[in-house]
Amino acid sequence: MKNIFIQYPKCSTCQKAKKWLEQNNIEFINRNIITETPTVEELTEWIQRSGQDIKKWFNTSGLKYKELNLKDKLPNMTEKEKISLLASNGMLIKRPLLISDKGIFIGFKEEKWKDIIK
Repeated sequence: MKNIFIQYPKCSTCQKAKKWLEQNNIEFINRNIITETPTVEELTEWIQRSGQDIKKWFNTSGLKYKELNLKDKLPNMTEKEKISLLASNGMLIKRPLLISDKGIFIGFKEEKWKDIIK
C-alpha cells in the first residue's frame, strides 16, 4: 500500500509534516483535504483501522467546528452521522493524516510518525 498524505496546503503543521516525509525519503500520494476530501467509505475504514475514538478525527480548533457548534452536537450523533459530517467538509477533519500500512497517523507528532520509517 502506498502512503497517502492528506493535508491542507496552507496549514503550517501540514507543511512541516510534508517536509519531514520528504526528508525521510518516504514516498506518498499527496491529497488536498479540501479538493479531495476523504469519502464516507474511506473514513469508515480508516477510523476503524486507527483504533482511535472518532472524536480524535475532528479538527476541534477549526472555525467550521466552532461555527457548527459541534462540541454540543457531537455527543448526540451516531457514528454514521459523525462520519458523514466529516466527509462533508475537509476542514472538519484533523490534519494532516497519514494513511499507511504501518498505521493511521492523525495530526503530526514526529515521535509517532517515526514508526513509519522503522
